[in-house]
This record gives sequence, C-alpha cells and structure tokens, in this order.
Amino acid sequence: MSNPPHDPFYSSPFGPFYRRHSPYMVQPEYRIYEMNKRLQSRTEESDSLWWDAFATEFFEEDATLTMAFCLEDGPKRYTIGRTLIPRYFSTVFEGGVSDLYYILKHSKESFHNSCITVDCDQCTMVTQHGKPMFTKVCTEGRLILEFAFDDLMRIKTWHFNIRQYRELIPRSILAMHAQDPQVLEQLSKNITRMGLTNFTLNYLRLCVILEPMQELMSRHKTYNLSPRDCLKTCLFQKWQRMVAPPAEPTRQTTTKRRKRKNSSNSASNSSLGNSAGGKKRSPANNFNLTSQVPDVMVVGEPTLMGGEFGDEDERLITRLENTQYDANNGLDDDDDFTSSPALGNNGPWNSKPPTGQDSKPESTASQPSQ
Repeated sequence: MSNPPHDPFYSSPFGPFYRRHSPYMVQPEYRIYEMNKRLQSRTEESDSLWWDAFATEFFEEDATLTMAFCLEDGPKRYTIGRTLIPRYFSTVFEGGVSDLYYILKHSKESFHNSCITVDCDQCTMVTQHGKPMFTKVCTEGRLILEFAFDDLMRIKTWHFNIRQYRELIPRSILAMHAQDPQVLEQLSKNITRMGLTNFTLNYLRLCVILEPMQELMSRHKTYNLSPRDCLKTCLFQKWQRMVAPPAEPTRQTTTKRRKRKNSSNSASNSSLGNSAGGKKRSPANNFNLTSQVPDVMVVGEPTLMGGEFGDEDERLITRLENTQYDANNGLDDDDDFTSSPALGNNGPWNSKPPTGQDSKPESTASQPSQ
C-alpha cells in the first residue's frame, strides 16, 4: 500500500480520527446534487404527493423561496412559502421542461446562528425544453441558500437572483431548416423570459394573490365555511389583534391601582383623626359589648375615578343593619368576659393562681388559649 500524503489536514475516512464538517454526511453543496438526482427521477406520473415528498425532503417547514429578475416592465421579486414550493417546481415541468438541474461553481460556505449559508455567485439553472423544439436554456445568477445545521440539513431560505440567460439550439436543427426562412425566424424567437417559462411566471404572479389567501383556504377546509364567512371571520380576528394590544396596558394599570400600599397609614390617620375630633373611645378595661349598638360598620372601596390615591383620599363608611345579629344572645353572662386578657390588670389573668386543688382547672382551661 502507498503511504498517505503528507498533508497535516488529511485524515483517512477509514481511520479512527475521521472528521466531519457538519452533522450531515456530506457538504451542503452535495444536497443540491441529491436534489438534482431526485428531479431526474421524476416521471410523467408524478402527482402532487410526489412533489410534497420532494419538498419535505429538501425544504424546512417554514422555508421560503425567492426569485428575483428583471423583465421588460421592470424588476420583479416573488417570494413564496413552504406550501407553494412544491407547486413551483411542478410548474417548471408543466411548462414544457423535460429536465432541470442546478450547477454551482465556486460557492462559499459560512456558518452562523446554527445555520450554514451557501453563497454561489456563479449558479446556473439548466433546463431542457422539448416544446416547441429542443432547446437548452442556461439561466445564470446568484444563488444564496441557508441550510439548517442538523441531521436532515434542509433548506430554510432559497434566494435566486437571475442576471442573464441563454437559449441554445443544436446546429443540426438549424441545418435542417436552413432553406426555410419562416422556420428560422421562429427558431430565433425566445421561448422563455429570463430563463422562466410563461407557465412559471403566471404561477408566481398568482402566488402574490394566493399567499395572503392561505388563511382563508385553510379556514374553508377546516370549518367548511363559505368564502364570504371565511373572509368575515378572518377580518374580525385581524381586527381583534389590532385592537387587543392597546387594551393590555390599561388593564395592567387598573390592577396596579387596586394595590393599596398606604392602607395601614390611612387607617392610622383615620384613627388619629377620630381621636382628635373628640369622639368617645372607651378604654379596654371599661369595654362592654352589651352597650354597643348592634350594627356592622362597612368601609367602602375608594373611588377609581378620582385619580391616584394619596393623603387626601376619603373613604365612605356606611352603616348596615344586621338583622341576624342578636345583641343579647350569649352576652348576658358577664362572667365569660371578666376573665378576658384584654381587660388589663383588673382581670384574674394577671393575678397569681391560688395554691391547692383549685389551680388544676385553671391551668387546664388556660391551655387552649395559649
């Protein structure tokens, strides 16, 4: 066996230290070669399911395809989504093309943001036309591809900027019709526009209308609504999305305003104001529940229309009759309240418990209150 070349960057694929440049087994440019082979395996019986499988194999779920070129009436730029990409490739063959493949020369690869970008300034899209006559069309331009950096290595963005094109006719066909000026005049006319057939151009023009209508068509397919009802529901939901964002900040501000941080301060201020106003406040040792009015005091919420809360806010206090409350129910027994710890020094809680057998029930009764 011959010795391996003395290249510091060489590593045999059969050795234990074989390196790969990406998770995929080959380079990103080889994916275009695989796509060309898949397009060549297309048959006349290839239906929409075949094209969907083709797009699923080589394009991401959110992939976009952009075609940019300049026609007689000015520059054109068409961008289609993932759902319309299979139909785009099928229209190329429906327009009279029998073979389609891409040639990449001097492409540059770069890795950023978990994606691999392939920039080829000398890309050629070759199409073989059998109608109306055998013609080979070479469409040259710049192709920029963005691949996902994973095991599938599918295309995320496809951007093809067409610069020029050439239509090649075999000399044998010209020699056959050299004596017929009408046929020569027909052969001198172009069969494509910037390398694209009229069938494909019409489809790209329709995509400008079909792309925004994807939501309507999916809603019609899902809910089986009429086109007018689908349009109404889509417009209503779009109007809700436009109106909803301004409503979010107002709803948040109301929730913030309900949080009263100065509730303790306002309560203390109100208690001080009541004491300064000369209202009678009985001390704790003279407190008697039987002398209180059987009413319930309710503090109302401060008004939200008066602006922010401050020191000058006032709260409305209303008095409500509680008919279910009986003032004399269970309050006649003064003995139950004379031993309350809130009565201060007069109660028996601060006095020493008597010695002897009477202290046992006192200690047992005091345990639940601790």
